[in-house]
Amino acid sequence: MKIPFLIILFFLCFSQILSQEIVKSFLRGKVVDAVNSPVENARVKTVSKSGAISVCQTDGEGQFACEANLNEGFTLTVEARNFSILRQTFAKTQDFLAQTVFTLAPESLRETVQVTANRTEARLSETPASVVTLSAAEIQTTAAPTIDDTLRQVAGFSLFRRAGSRHANPTAQGVSLRGVGASGASRSLVLFDGVPLNDSFGGWIQWSRVSPISVERVEVLRGGASSLYGNNSLSGTVNILPRLTEENFNFSAEVYGGTQNTFSGSTFFGFRRGGWTADFVAANFQTKGYVTVDERVRGRADVYAGARNSNLSARIGKSFNETANVFFKISNFGEVRANGTGLQTNRTHLRQFILGGDWQISDFKSQISNLRFDWRVYGGTQTYDQIFSAVSADRNSETLNRVQRVPAQNIGFSANASAVVTKNQTIIVGFETREARGASDEVGVFNGRAASLSGAGGRERTIGFFVQDFARIGSRFVLAASARFDSWKNFAASSATRTLSNNQTNVFNFPDRDETAFSPQISLLVQATNTLSFFWVGSKSFRAPTLNELYRGFRVGSVITLPNENLRAERALNFESGASFNRNNFYARGNFFWTQVSQPVSNVTLSVAPNLITRQRQNAGATRTRGFEIETETRIRAFNLSVGYLLADSRVAEFPANRNLENLFIPQVARHQFNFQTRYAKDNWNFALQGRASSAQFDDDLNLFRLEPYFQLDAFAARKFKENLQVFVGIENLFNSRYSIGRTPVRTVSSPVNLRVGIRWK
Repeated sequence: MKIPFLIILFFLCFSQILSQEIVKSFLRGKVVDAVNSPVENARVKTVSKSGAISVCQTDGEGQFACEANLNEGFTLTVEARNFSILRQTFAKTQDFLAQTVFTLAPESLRETVQVTANRTEARLSETPASVVTLSAAEIQTTAAPTIDDTLRQVAGFSLFRRAGSRHANPTAQGVSLRGVGASGASRSLVLFDGVPLNDSFGGWIQWSRVSPISVERVEVLRGGASSLYGNNSLSGTVNILPRLTEENFNFSAEVYGGTQNTFSGSTFFGFRRGGWTADFVAANFQTKGYVTVDERVRGRADVYAGARNSNLSARIGKSFNETANVFFKISNFGEVRANGTGLQTNRTHLRQFILGGDWQISDFKSQISNLRFDWRVYGGTQTYDQIFSAVSADRNSETLNRVQRVPAQNIGFSANASAVVTKNQTIIVGFETREARGASDEVGVFNGRAASLSGAGGRERTIGFFVQDFARIGSRFVLAASARFDSWKNFAASSATRTLSNNQTNVFNFPDRDETAFSPQISLLVQATNTLSFFWVGSKSFRAPTLNELYRGFRVGSVITLPNENLRAERALNFESGASFNRNNFYARGNFFWTQVSQPVSNVTLSVAPNLITRQRQNAGATRTRGFEIETETRIRAFNLSVGYLLADSRVAEFPANRNLENLFIPQVARHQFNFQTRYAKDNWNFALQGRASSAQFDDDLNLFRLEPYFQLDAFAARKFKENLQVFVGIENLFNSRYSIGRTPVRTVSSPVNLRVGIRWK
């Protein structure tokens, strides 16, 4: 039923478009710089009063011709690399004829960057919070082919383990920011198209669901963000904004192949006509991967860790005059993954829908203006299958011990309204609710035969309200205050085990449980001079335990981790202060931060035996992270260089149940992180280098398994042919550094040097 429905909907939309009469007319002009030289490839966009949008580019002489409706007024926007954005509104088309030459001023770094991570669009220079942005151009000039590896350019961004989504199990892909520590469940919220990407059952992130070709921009909000985003935003929020068609027709495609038997093909195409828009994404990725186990202890049981996945999505929207938009999006994701031994594999099949829109009124006849209302209804189903095994001590054989299936469903609704009051004050109010349910159904295997059947799971219902006041006070102060109340309930939870040899069944029904959280935040930015500003931020944030942490256990290698139905929410207290400097072609930002997490959910070691380590999820007292981060960026002619550094001293502050853990380092957190990126773009050439380094970190709570420091350098080069064709090459781990990514306690290592070569059409 789904495919015929989509086909019918597509043709209905297309017939509507063709049935409208379109009269083409053009606005013509020229774009120059301060010395009257033509600006080539400048992006010119017109938005008419009725909402019609047209986009065009300047040629080698700076000339442009944009399609437009000559019967009404419009706003014209001109953007070009290394220049400030120019916007001008024309009440009548005739006014345009008097000024056909537009002069662009040189851009200061970060001058025109707009961010939405604070739920309101604002200039980065006016945002007290620590926000890092990655543009589509930055994503496309990175050697790494996946979004999670691209985000390693951001100081403080880390996954649960050092391995990325191409080679790591999905349950180990949770995000941590600023060294608060990670587990399989993410301690940061990840949004894509305004909807949580965090798994509804386990909280981990299926990064493969986001194809780079479908991404317009990524914003990383570091520091507690629960006052706006609620659950999972303990250490921050990653907001991935989708690519949308703004032209009459848009098509791009990318194909590449490389080492490790890697191949990928993806395409984005869409159209806009008569108020209708449609965007489609299709992507496929596969890699054989590499053998992750250190070759010195590798055995016959160890094989390649690789993955094969595909993404399909369709989004259809309709705009109504200039005040409202509505869209419907469906997506389908499938993945098959090998996890490093012959038996350990997993599969994922995920389906999702989003229905959303916005409504806005530009001008009230009062002090209130720019009233905007945004909403989303979303839901989906997921089936996750995984096979577990026990590997012999010499790693020459393995034995099947568990087959698992995790079905999960979720549905949610979010809405927020914003308005500008007295021109300098923006008020935002919002509401969110979500219900998720999931279970882990498992078959225990002994001596090659099914020995037991077990199942555990439950349901979770959440609801949250928030309000924010974002005020510009005079010309030098920005004050923002927000608060959010969240309530959630876990119910209908149970576990059951049936022993097949005697058909004996044990059932345990867990009591219903509920919690609440209040998350305030206040921040102040002081613009001391035109180039220097200071900021202060204080907040509370939280993360509720997932259904997976409460009710399901798991095993990795010789480490078994038990669930804990008595877990409570993690709660964090956050403070930071710092300064930013922006002048001409140089930008710098630095800040000190302090975060204390109470009742962090940790994997606590209960016992250690030669062939088995037993751990359990527990609320482990308190952890404390303190440090500072520095980011700088400069542009010298065609070169752009950025550098980031993070110092995060993350330790167990107190743990009454086991004092031996106090003052030990938090697992999976490096004390020092350093990264840099340099890009060169001129004429038809693009070159880029990305480097990242990390100090040592530990793989366990007892600080017994040390992961040594590492440095990795990646390189990218591209050559443009004709107007739309580009050939590129990316090399990851240029020096073939083989550093530890895990000890369970068997040492696993990073990927060797990896090469990919491809073409892009845009």
